[in-house]
Parts: sequence; C-alpha cells; structure tokens
Amino acid sequence: MTAVEGLNEVRARLTKAIKEADRKPDSVALVAVSKTFDADAIRPAIGAGQRIFGENRVQEAQGKWPELKAETAGIELHLIGPLQSNKAADAVALFDVIESVDREKIARALADEMKRQGRKLGIYIQVNTGLEPQKAGIAPDDVAAFVDLCRSELQLSVEGLMCIPPADENPGPHFALLAKLASENGLSKLSMGMSGDFETAIAFGATSVRVGSAIFGTR
Repeated sequence: MTAVEGLNEVRARLTKAIKEADRKPDSVALVAVSKTFDADAIRPAIGAGQRIFGENRVQEAQGKWPELKAETAGIELHLIGPLQSNKAADAVALFDVIESVDREKIARALADEMKRQGRKLGIYIQVNTGLEPQKAGIAPDDVAAFVDLCRSELQLSVEGLMCIPPADENPGPHFALLAKLASENGLSKLSMGMSGDFETAIAFGATSVRVGSAIFGTR
C-alpha cells in the first residue's frame, strides 16, 4: 500500500467516524505521523493535500522538514514526542505546535525560547491518564495547576490536552477523562487517538488524531 492509498483509506475512516459521532465534517484534524520516514516517502502525502504532520524527534525532523516546508506553503508541523530542554531552541525554530509539554522545566524552556525567537507556538499539555511510571505526562490531578502556570506565569498559548492511553487497556475511559479535564480547564482541543483507536477517540471528542502506520505503513 502506498502512502496516498493509506491516506485515502484513513480519510474515509475519519469521515465515517465523524458522521457516526454526529459531529461536523471539519471538526477533526488529521495529523499524519511521519516519524522514521524520509522526505521522499512524505512528499506523496503532501501532494495528496495533507498539510499537518507529526514528528517524534527534533533532530530527525531537522533533517527533512526545513526542505519540505520550503517546497510547500501551509505545512503545520507538530512535535508529538518527548522534548528535552536542550532541544527547546531547535523545536521552537522548526515546529508550529508542541503537543508534548509534560513538565514545568520544558514549559519554562519553551516560554524563554519563544520570547527569544519572537515566535508564538501553540502548545498541548500531555496528560498521563494511566499514571504509568514509565510514561511522560502531567498527572490528572495536577492538570489545573499546570495549565494555570503555563497560561498565567509563562504566557504560553495552551490550546489543548494530549494523551497516549496504556497499550493494554480500553482507551475509552482515558479519552473520556481527557475530555473532562479539558472542559474543566476551558480548553477546546483534544489530541487523542492513533491508528488503532482513532474512531473511538473521535466518539469521545478528539479534535485531532495522530495517525502514522495506517498511512505510511509499518516502520
């Protein structure tokens, strides 16, 4: 299956899930996760009209996206993987949205870099809905205080929340929890759902889904 075939199939699934959830056709954005794929593998998806992409690593993204962004206007690049504070400057320079803000140190580093570079990026706060010790993210009980810190003290543009449910659990309750936390904190965007569960995420209110393998194939 080619990337374009995969993209068309995902778009069809997306349209069906949005309709079944009785939501507006343009209410869910597709973030095509292009990590580990090179520029030549990504170009066909861009040619088919895809404009929002997600990458896990700053250094890998630096090797392909400056060129791809120069070739095509309107690309929106999301960092969806963990960010180290020493990569904050590079992330702010290259990405348009940071979805993986998971601790105060990173939030402060990003705020400092945005001021320094004169860029205002949207951010999502990553929530560890399953309280998994090996996984990044703010604990659900700490979300309100962290949102307030990011908004009030750091003046960051907090757009929404993001989560990655535990792999061995039903994702529905985790998506429901994220939606509840977003509502309680006045946030309208929810980044949740991947190749295997994005239809469920849409039913629970996802405003963007992060899909990689169903588009580009296995890594």
